Amino acid sequence: QVQLVESGGGLVQPGESLRLSCAASGLIFNIYNMGWYRQAAGKERELVADITGRGMTNYADSVKGRFTISRDNAQKTVNLQMNSLKLEDTAVYFCNAHHWVNDYWGQGTQVTVSS
Repeated sequence: QVQLVESGGGLVQPGESLRLSCAASGLIFNIYNMGWYRQAAGKERELVADITGRGMTNYADSVKGRFTISRDNAQKTVNLQMNSLKLEDTAVYFCNAHHWVNDYWGQGTQVTVSS
């Protein structure tokens, strides 16, 4: 059974940083593309960043230069370092694992940026 467990969300002020982590189990981790998505209240879920098994990364324009995605294939974890957080980064952040027709999601972790 595949499980993705996120951690690291919380309440921060604008300009501060947070680091999200996602621990995966039950899958051959290194063949999966791993991603972070977010969903703000009343909005659709959107891609924040993703990373291939070989480490190629892709970022949404809104987070380029502020967020960094990384993965540790040995530990089966994927992280999202979020710096210079803005009010508009407030959302529930979800971890995603994708390979061909297989698509798995974590339960989400809340990130709130508020002054």
